Amino acid sequence: MLISIRSLRLSLRFIVPLVVALILLAYAVVPLVDKLTLRWFVRDMDIRSRLIGNTLQEPLAELLRQGNSDKINALLLRAIQDERLLALGFCGSDGTLRYHTTTFPEAIDCTSVTARKKGTIPLHQLPQGKVHVAVHTMMDEGAHSGDLVLIHDMSFVEIRSADTRKYVILLFALLGIVTSVITVFVAHLSWRGWMEGVRAMLRGEGLLKPFSQPAVASEFQPLVGDLRTLLRTLDSERRFADDATVTWSPDSLRKLLHKQLTGERVIVVSNREPYIHSHADGKIEVHRPASGLVTAVEPVMRACSGTWIAHGSGSADRETVDHHDRVQVPPENPEYTLRRIWLSPEEESGYYYGFANEGLWPLCHIAHVRPIFRSSDWLQYVAINQRFADAVIKEAASDDPVVLVQDYHFALLPAMIRQALPKATIITFWHIPWPNPESFGICPWREELLKGMLGSTILGFHTPYHCKNFLETVDRYLETRIEHESSTISRRGKLTLVESYPISIQWPPPWQETQPSVAACRAEIRAALGLSPEHKVGIGVDRQDYTKGILERFRAVEKMLELRPEMSEHFTFIQIAAPTRSALDDYQTFEDQVRNLAARINQRFARGNWQPICLKAQHHEPEIINQYFRAADVCMVTSLHDGMNLVAKEFVAARDDEQGVLVLSQFTGAAHELPEALIVNPYHIEQTAEALYQALTMADFEQRERMISMRALVRDFNVYRWAGRMLLDAARVRQREKLADRIGRES
Repeated sequence: MLISIRSLRLSLRFIVPLVVALILLAYAVVPLVDKLTLRWFVRDMDIRSRLIGNTLQEPLAELLRQGNSDKINALLLRAIQDERLLALGFCGSDGTLRYHTTTFPEAIDCTSVTARKKGTIPLHQLPQGKVHVAVHTMMDEGAHSGDLVLIHDMSFVEIRSADTRKYVILLFALLGIVTSVITVFVAHLSWRGWMEGVRAMLRGEGLLKPFSQPAVASEFQPLVGDLRTLLRTLDSERRFADDATVTWSPDSLRKLLHKQLTGERVIVVSNREPYIHSHADGKIEVHRPASGLVTAVEPVMRACSGTWIAHGSGSADRETVDHHDRVQVPPENPEYTLRRIWLSPEEESGYYYGFANEGLWPLCHIAHVRPIFRSSDWLQYVAINQRFADAVIKEAASDDPVVLVQDYHFALLPAMIRQALPKATIITFWHIPWPNPESFGICPWREELLKGMLGSTILGFHTPYHCKNFLETVDRYLETRIEHESSTISRRGKLTLVESYPISIQWPPPWQETQPSVAACRAEIRAALGLSPEHKVGIGVDRQDYTKGILERFRAVEKMLELRPEMSEHFTFIQIAAPTRSALDDYQTFEDQVRNLAARINQRFARGNWQPICLKAQHHEPEIINQYFRAADVCMVTSLHDGMNLVAKEFVAARDDEQGVLVLSQFTGAAHELPEALIVNPYHIEQTAEALYQALTMADFEQRERMISMRALVRDFNVYRWAGRMLLDAARVRQREKLADRIGRES
């Protein structure tokens, strides 16, 4: 009896404040919901009004020039058949209402229209209710000819707001009841067991483990699943809200680091360095390598500062570092530190060319080249991962640094860092695809690689499909606890969050203010190739890698010229193909195949000085590639299997003229984000050839509509958002771990 009274008192201690808080919260939330709902509807009406105005622009302008009043009134009358569009009117440049529908309110005149253009609130209260007034400026041959006034009926807002208020109050009432029941149930559990359960949940462990009584565990199990699902839903909604309210930029990324991670300077680890110093003509030159990884991560480092640890591969790299093997970069305006790691030819051959690029690269890409695994390469891979781990430990300014590990060269690195720095926040991003469990099982050291990666706090992939493959691979080969609802893996008390973070590029591009105009780029590129101004140009930019579909692309160009002979002498495809990994036999063979196929196609179709394919097999600086993007009519990205492929997004970012067409392989991560591109299966040569022809003959207005949509996505989902999402998730995991430790100490 005493226990029951004590439990009841404990329950009431939870319930009473909770009920009072929910009642107060309901009264506070309802007005906010009303304001938010009204704001949404106003924004919706603004968008609808712009759409209608743009639609009526051309026909109305033509009728105004003709001065045909009957047709103008008929056009306005047809337009207001929309159930929410109440009235339309046209105010002349002299401020008089020249044309209007019979439903046009007398209380609204051209004077109020002028006030609306100056920024007053778009809602007006009329006797029949609230209306939304929007103004679309009419232009005729560059001159202002008047204003189109669009009036929408907003009476439906009051009805929906009333429904919303009712549902909000009902939701809070239901939430109060459910929460009270849960609270009463939880209050009857032992306090110590509850605290242990919370700590386990925060760490990603099963909540049932701390409880010794099976009856309690079985009763608590449904609650555990519901709580995890709820937490996952809330987290997804919070991520969506952040994306909708945060404008991702270098400043917002710096503020995020300062607020969420107490201003931590990040440490980036990658094999490829962002700047290479080389000897050339008796002097030292610096350039950026052809690498999607560098393209994505370098702007993040400029924003966050810190240290980038990478392999020093340039012929003059040793001459440009200090006695700690460090150099400040970028050279023209240093913003972070580059720490170089030195490898002997034997180490580079085993770790980089051998295990990483003859083993893991073809294993993950599934692109018709068999992976090769050697024990000697594996030993070098382990040793070099440990060398980079030692460098991270040395560069860390605290015992809990934020470390960004990049790509398949360092699968073992997270666990090595974790062993030396248990409190470190380790974010690993896998820039290439992750295969299915059966394919990954080919690797003789699969368990070691997976254990190494699970040293990460956050493990990121390009797409949810790659995350799914990884979770299934871990489930197949390791003893772990996997929570698919929260996409987490717990091993030996350590939690790893597995999430998709679609990588992107810097927005706006760094040369946005200094780049030549599109017209200048078109003229310069065509003049350099001896082409006429009207000549159609396609562009492809890749490393000479067998996964990029360069051969398939050339065959599509050949097939297009077969099927569309009228394009002969009117189209040239430029392929920029930077040599890569030329020390490997497979890559040497592939480079020969690319040259031979281009030569055969050119020999077959050449007419006079014209050749259909212009192969530029050398490195080009990003600024030069940007000029080719701006000059081209179409960009082809035909990867056979790719993580994201940032070339597609770079082409979109370069086209501020809102012209140009992107032909994109369905096997790239970018295809999931840019559906406005012409999506093709690169193995289907005829389909790709037809898409190329469609791109070359696409009307300007269709190009513009597609490009506007793609540019909006690349602008909003830029590289700062990619880094910010990972850092935010890492900060939350970090907070959960600290909370779990504090609960453990208090209990």
